[in-house]
Amino acid sequence: MAADPSSPPSAQPAAGEPNPGRGGRLTLWGVAIVLLAMSVFGGHHGPDDARPTSRTAGASAAAPADPGRSDDTALPRSTPTRLLIPKIGVDAPFTTLTLADTGQLQPPPAADTNLVGWYPGGVSPGEKGTAIIAGHVDTVTSAAVFVNLDQLRSGDRFSVERVDGRTANFVVDSADTFAKDDFPSERVYADASRPEVRLITCAGDYDHSVRDYTDNLVVFAHLV
Repeated sequence: MAADPSSPPSAQPAAGEPNPGRGGRLTLWGVAIVLLAMSVFGGHHGPDDARPTSRTAGASAAAPADPGRSDDTALPRSTPTRLLIPKIGVDAPFTTLTLADTGQLQPPPAADTNLVGWYPGGVSPGEKGTAIIAGHVDTVTSAAVFVNLDQLRSGDRFSVERVDGRTANFVVDSADTFAKDDFPSERVYADASRPEVRLITCAGDYDHSVRDYTDNLVVFAHLV
């Protein structure tokens, strides 16, 4: 996947900056996490389990809860082990994400380009509520696990394998790109009345002055 046409031309990236030759985006870690802390710390975690549309402008609302789905069809809490997104060739293990002292979500290790992160302070994928899964779109060396996340559309399917042996299957409701300086934390991180997942990575142009991407891509999905 070539760099975005809108990306500024660059001869050679500075040390520590992404390689613009493929992917054109690095990390999502400018996302404000205040509302995340407010919403996902609310009673979903337990001590027994380790608990950034097609890129068009504008934000479409996530799909409403399915009236035919009962809360008791949610899965119990269990650590995710692998993310599978057949449409874009993702087959990746999980690591856990942590919060920095600033309250911002820390990225998965950049050395492993085929790795996704899960925020264990919130719900696990398949559990009632909003689970957060994030991954790099590229690194200083190559494209990474979520380089093609922008290809997902409403109705696409993906799954999360879990340590309890169950597989949580999800369908995409919508996907949107948001400016990092105007990120809708309440919409993205708010608790949900059904099992939902947010897949998050970077998008937009790479700002060399701050060494970060301008936007975040968020895929909204629910358990089926």
